[in-house]
Amino acid sequence: MNKAKHRRLWVFVILALLCSACTKPTGHITLNFSFVVDSDPLQLDTCMYQNAAGNLFEVNDVQFFISHVMLETASGEMVEITDNQGIHYTDIRIPSTLSWPVSDEIPVGGYKSITFVFGLEGAQNVTGYFPNPPENNMSWPDMIGGGYHYMKINGRWLDEAGVRQPFNLHTGKITTDNGFADNTFTVTLPLEQFTVNKNSNSSLTLQMNVNAWFTNPYIFDFNIFGGSIMQNREAQEVLRANGGDVFGVK
Repeated sequence: MNKAKHRRLWVFVILALLCSACTKPTGHITLNFSFVVDSDPLQLDTCMYQNAAGNLFEVNDVQFFISHVMLETASGEMVEITDNQGIHYTDIRIPSTLSWPVSDEIPVGGYKSITFVFGLEGAQNVTGYFPNPPENNMSWPDMIGGGYHYMKINGRWLDEAGVRQPFNLHTGKITTDNGFADNTFTVTLPLEQFTVNKNSNSSLTLQMNVNAWFTNPYIFDFNIFGGSIMQNREAQEVLRANGGDVFGVK
């Protein structure tokens, strides 16, 4: 081997070693989803809960989207989840949606927060984005903006006369004087001692407290807002404001 070829070989070997040294080790994460009413696990189809307004209610369905999920490292860097365009759909009645094994390679190390958008934004919230069920069952009527529901919570409450009434807490785009407005919101949750390890799977559980939708900073009273709120701008804005502390990490 002549000197030029020998030199090129050594340069190749050194570059390969440097690239190998620069490659950060990675692991995987799984996001799980669970539901409570205050401190108790949510039981469906049972009128046993009371909200801050004093309404007795039951829950039959919970369905929602989260998107733009990001993890913040201990040093403050943001790692964005790109699996499935960063979107996950959860339906309490479809067990497979209660767990999201993220395919992304996540850099190892400690993480101090998780951030996500509740709902869908921009080009992800356009009619036809999801061609198949169950996601396309969340379609939002074109006449009030199109795209998709951010959330559906269906159930019943006892009105002031003690009569069971249906409610459909369906959130999405809202009608404004200037057309339609995005009604999503961002949730950031602190993480304690959450670490991604090399070649292993770490899991987080995002827990929704259904009763928190009705509590803070505004009391949501079914007897005032009624059971159907898709075109009720005030009710939509109350739920958006209350959504900030609906989720916790378990």
